[in-house]
Amino acid sequence: MRRVSKVVAVAVTGALALTASACGDKPDDDDSASSPAPGGANARDFKACMVTDQGGVDDRSFNAASWAALQRAQQNLGIQIKKADSKTENDYVPNIDSMLAEDCDVIVAVGGLMATATGQAAAKNPNQKFIIVDSPSVEPNIKGLEYNTAQAAFMGGYLAAAQSKTGKVGTFGGKKIPPVTIYMDGFVQGVQYYNQQKGKNVQAIGWDAAAQEGQFADKFDSPSDGQRIAKDLIAQGADVIHPVAGATGLGAAAEAQQSGRAAILWVDVDGYVSADQYKNVMLSTVTKGMTDSLFLALQESLNGQFSTQPYLGNLKNGGVGMAPFHDFDAQVGPETRSELETIKNGIIAGTIPITSPAQPKG
Repeated sequence: MRRVSKVVAVAVTGALALTASACGDKPDDDDSASSPAPGGANARDFKACMVTDQGGVDDRSFNAASWAALQRAQQNLGIQIKKADSKTENDYVPNIDSMLAEDCDVIVAVGGLMATATGQAAAKNPNQKFIIVDSPSVEPNIKGLEYNTAQAAFMGGYLAAAQSKTGKVGTFGGKKIPPVTIYMDGFVQGVQYYNQQKGKNVQAIGWDAAAQEGQFADKFDSPSDGQRIAKDLIAQGADVIHPVAGATGLGAAAEAQQSGRAAILWVDVDGYVSADQYKNVMLSTVTKGMTDSLFLALQESLNGQFSTQPYLGNLKNGGVGMAPFHDFDAQVGPETRSELETIKNGIIAGTIPITSPAQPKG
């Protein structure tokens, strides 16, 4: 998830080749070379490879959304795909090296936590094409896909404040890194905007946007930690929780469901669908259009149009947004819906400023 201002581009010393014991998972071969390829012979020979962040492909969040883009490209374009799931940050370098050994046409690194490892590999292999999610483009061979999720999270914070019965809402993160804190900033600012507009005093706990300090699990793959933090937030009175923590956030959804005392504002991909075992507590999701933007980047690579021109998803281009209210639809009144649309238009027009220091600069 991490976005880094500049990807470190230095040579890897003693890079390890991937073995079954050296990294989180052996690369999965999910190619379709033997089946008809919609994209023709060129597509049949094109291989896109992905290395996940430590949360793994089953995080119901950004890793899963990225893998869905490769699967869509396989189905719609006829390319070959592979992936390697990382279990820890120590897996990034060997997993990327394994994909280099596979002669992949493009390697997708999921999450800014992989920025350093990707930058090192790109510097050593200037002819290899890389795409990285949640990190900037770097010349000459890394295309960055970034998203101003603070814009949509602002709307999510306003919604949470409007729906709260206790007058307290909460948020927490997986790690204190920009692609996480950008959500938390927007969420808290949206709550503050609600208070200003309505003369209310809804409290946002778990994150102090001014001090840039708050509550973190320090991992993206621990539902038990997410449940522990959510239990604490609920004990303090929060009845809407915004976990920005990948699979760790699933623990918050479990606690909300078990306690019956909170709703969840999910992140990245519609939690009602991606984490459907908890759909009854999913108020909405602050979405990040990774599947669509990554699919387009893969299509460009296949068509010989790869470039390092950065992509920045925002409310205007649909790269970020809000998911439907699903089971909560009847509980969100017409006034709130109208206000959310007005807020969206104001953010796009620049009349409602977003102040998160974690916003991408592109």
